[in-house]
Parts: sequence; C-alpha cells; structure tokens
Amino acid sequence: MKAKIYKPSKTAMQSGRSKFNKWVLKISDNKNQIRDTMMGWNGGSNTSSQIQLNFKSKEDAIHYAKSNNIDYEVLETSVRKVISKSYADNFK
Repeated sequence: MKAKIYKPSKTAMQSGRSKFNKWVLKISDNKNQIRDTMMGWNGGSNTSSQIQLNFKSKEDAIHYAKSNNIDYEVLETSVRKVISKSYADNFK
C-alpha cells in the first residue's frame, strides 16, 4: 500500500484558490482491482483506494503516514507566478 501526498491544483473551470490550501494523502492500491469486461468498470473488495485524507500542511500528512507505517511519495507543486498587467498595456 502506497500513498501520494500532494496539493491539488486548481481546475480551469474555477477562478478562486481558497479551497486549494490543503494537502491530500491519497492511498493507491491498484493491484487488487478487478476489471469487469462487460461493463468496463473497475472493482474489488479492497476499499483502501477510496480513502483521501485532507491535512493543513505537508508536514502533518507526512507525520500521519509515518505514524501509521504507510509508504508515501510527496509530489511537490509548482509556485504560481502572477504577472500583474493593466488593460491599457494591450494597446501600447
């Protein structure tokens, strides 16, 4: 069982960034999934891949993973660079 620790990115359909200040620990366990060939669905009896925990900081998520003996991988995020422009700059 391995977990990913990451900060979710903003989708293109959203303008605000207030919901994206948390870190997510998501457990991925793909080896126990069964593919249903008739319907095309993935299924299985192990529900650990459906777990997603939210934390206030990356350190809290790492501490939780270490204290529960969960192998983890931290995916770093890139910093958004905001270029402040004026509408009048389009006509210079």
